[in-house]
Amino acid sequence: MTYTSFILYSFIMTITPGPTNIVILSTVHHFGIKKAMEYTYGATVAFALLLFISASLNSMFISVIPNILIYMKIIGSLYMLFLAYQIYSTDSTKPPVSRTGTFYSGLFMQFLNPKVVLFTMTVIPSFILPYYVTSKEIILNVLLITLIGFVAFLSWVLFGKMFRKLLLKYSKFVNILLSLFLVYAAIMIWL
Repeated sequence: MTYTSFILYSFIMTITPGPTNIVILSTVHHFGIKKAMEYTYGATVAFALLLFISASLNSMFISVIPNILIYMKIIGSLYMLFLAYQIYSTDSTKPPVSRTGTFYSGLFMQFLNPKVVLFTMTVIPSFILPYYVTSKEIILNVLLITLIGFVAFLSWVLFGKMFRKLLLKYSKFVNILLSLFLVYAAIMIWL
């Protein structure tokens, strides 16, 4: 296996905008870095769990996933639209009420995020299983992917922190833009 392409693929798939990254940015924007990190920890744990599940059940997933993918698309799309509405309707003139940005919302989001589920189901059979067969090798690679994902999530937290004042200054515009990104992500699931 070429580790360069494996790491590059993993990094690109986790750093590019998706529902989790957009919610991380919104959480930093509305609730600060501490809440965003709590969400990020939950998202990272779920990411690792999905990778381990994919590594463990890969052959079964390939035959079962077409049957459950439609349900994941429906639930994931509806959840993204719900998050888009929450971000859009947030009134930045009032003190934020922490409804999102929790460890459990980060954990839950990953299991409904088609981008993450599809990534975890493709990275293992494409980059790991053809070259590594022992449990130790698979676990080490899953941990490496999890670390890459955490770094990508963390970069969105830091981006939000760096630009927080600017994001707060244009809060309504930022909320609309982030909401539209989530709506776009929900629509792209079906295309």
